[in-house]
Amino acid sequence: MEYLERIRRVGSIANPFFCLMGIAVESAENGTAVLRMPVRPDMLNGEGWLQGGMYTALTDEAIVLAIYTMLLPNERIATITETTTFLAGSREGMLYATGRVVKKGKRVVFAEGEIRNGEAGGTLLSRTSAAYAVMRDS
Repeated sequence: MEYLERIRRVGSIANPFFCLMGIAVESAENGTAVLRMPVRPDMLNGEGWLQGGMYTALTDEAIVLAIYTMLLPNERIATITETTTFLAGSREGMLYATGRVVKKGKRVVFAEGEIRNGEAGGTLLSRTSAAYAVMRDS
């Protein structure tokens, strides 16, 4: 929960990976989070397309931030499984990742995410489904 408060207070600088990748938080509340990231030339593969790990990393960050909006103060999470389906490629522009909590149980959170090119309603580039273990501090 402290992480979410830092994000709300200082923005992207609360997460070094956000700074490295140019990720900005659009919103994070009620089990949903939206992040944006510019596609840069140093993120492209040898064929000139955004490298696949960028989709996975961006979606993972959006999903985790969405989950953090629903955690209790003594809870934290760890990834159990995450699967990304790649639907289209991107070479440039701004990507928007949306993470959503599907169901939060006492031990497991199920969540999903997607990346679109451009504003909401843009081309769907990838979809991710994930499960996270919920752990409680003693």
